[in-house]
Amino acid sequence: MAISLSVVLLLGIVMVVLIRGGSLKGGPAAVAVLFGFFLASTGIAPSINRFMNSIAETINQISF
Repeated sequence: MAISLSVVLLLGIVMVVLIRGGSLKGGPAAVAVLFGFFLASTGIAPSINRFMNSIAETINQISF
């Protein structure tokens, strides 16, 4: 849950920066948000969640 919230927060910040910078307009941003919302209710959502968790675990295991 904490990883999901962190990713959502990070992507939200990136989207706000892109909108304010003029790289992304409001319409395409809304489409991207709606795409993510509807993608979360499909059958592929658990696979995407497992993939993101494996990436987070891999990053967590890297020692500096």
